[in-house]
Amino acid sequence: MKYKALIFDIDGTLLDTESCVLISLQHTLYRATGKMYKKEDLYFALGIPGEDALKQLGIPNVKYVMNIWEEYYKQYSFMTKNFPGMYETLDKLNSKNITLGIVTSKTRKEYKNDFEPHPFSNFFPISICADDTLLHKPNPEPLLSALEKLKVNPYEAIYIGDSCYDMECAKKANVAGALALWGCRLPDNISATWKLTSPPDIFSILE
Repeated sequence: MKYKALIFDIDGTLLDTESCVLISLQHTLYRATGKMYKKEDLYFALGIPGEDALKQLGIPNVKYVMNIWEEYYKQYSFMTKNFPGMYETLDKLNSKNITLGIVTSKTRKEYKNDFEPHPFSNFFPISICADDTLLHKPNPEPLLSALEKLKVNPYEAIYIGDSCYDMECAKKANVAGALALWGCRLPDNISATWKLTSPPDIFSILE
């Protein structure tokens, strides 16, 4: 098999967290600024670290506001869903002894709170979170760090994600990028090695 490792993003790829992220961010911003932002004005925040999103919005006291956002996120976590076929796909990949990893814009704390409770989190022996590297997606540093931990070369891995940040990160790391259409917005505007319609389509690119 040509590829030895599959590396996944979390939000919009492994888990459908869009509604949870956006609604909790709306409430956070309203509390911090008194302004109710439209969802379409916040889509850019999907796929980058929360602190980076708040900085782009010009929010002062980012650390304090991040704590507020985390509390609202917990309140709306019931809106998070599994993408159909994801668990079964990961289970099958694991049974084929394909190494799985994660590169996410979540902090380590968010990873433990939001992702580790899910049953398929045990399929991933390594994870790179936002606070594990100095630079973040779309910079290649997080993905290169994952490759180092997995002990695989760039041409032996695929990065699967749902955003332009993910695909740009993959390209800069010389890793093949697979765009997860099941969680992607405006896929026609994103360049990728492959565009996958559903999680089981992953098997079609492994041959």
